Amino acid sequence: MSALLTVRGLVKEYPARSRSRDKAPLRAVNGIDLDVERGQTLAIVGESGSGKSTTGRAILRLIEATAGTIMFDGIDIRRLPTRELRALRSRMQIVFQDNGAALDPRWSVGRLLAEPLRRHEQLTRREQSRRIADMLDRVGLDPRHTTRYPHEFSGGQRQRIGIARALMVHPELVVCDEPVSALDVSVQAQVLNLMKDLQDEFGLTYLFISHDLSVVEFMADSVAVMSRGNLVESGPCSDIMTKPQHSYTRALLAAVPVPDPSVYADRAARRALIRSGIEHL
Repeated sequence: MSALLTVRGLVKEYPARSRSRDKAPLRAVNGIDLDVERGQTLAIVGESGSGKSTTGRAILRLIEATAGTIMFDGIDIRRLPTRELRALRSRMQIVFQDNGAALDPRWSVGRLLAEPLRRHEQLTRREQSRRIADMLDRVGLDPRHTTRYPHEFSGGQRQRIGIARALMVHPELVVCDEPVSALDVSVQAQVLNLMKDLQDEFGLTYLFISHDLSVVEFMADSVAVMSRGNLVESGPCSDIMTKPQHSYTRALLAAVPVPDPSVYADRAARRALIRSGIEHL
């Protein structure tokens, strides 16, 4: 199986806030390497501020990387001029965490889903309407609701709209930036099952960004663990979950709540494990 996405030495720096010349820029992503196989899911995990979302956005060139190489299906994304990058956008899409902010409240669902079609494909209005109705049905929403606005839907339904919008132009790579973190647990399960079904149906490749290891274990084929902008460990999901090699990965796993009181019998030892994982970075 060949890699659809290959990232080498990715760096993203932000200027220091202070005007002092001696203060170094903030390095949010520090020279990481990633490989995402076709049809597979690579999860990037880590605590808040670890550089996960910055990595995803830099890969799509929603923000510009400071250094490194990003190869998508053999194409060096960082070297593409704006016009060619815009043409490539239909093959790379994103599902955002905050569906309330990602969906324009002034636009109806029909208009939200028609926009990527207008930008990337030449279709008649009838063909657009047919594609929109079909996609709404695939994500479990009523195709008759195209005249409704985002505020008329629940959080889980809005996330389904976000997924539908990302898939309207049949992308190959979808970056999923904490796509279920704002949802109730029962709704999370529904959306995750939907995403797996859509991956199988369309042959999608996911770059799945999350801090929730239980979600990652369900979704991912492989995992990359990030902390403070660094890639500290990567490998098959089963190995990361059962045989973590890095102290930080062990600390993340130790912090996952377990519905068994006996697991927390030695709370002091558990807290020490979590602290040691963070302190040894």
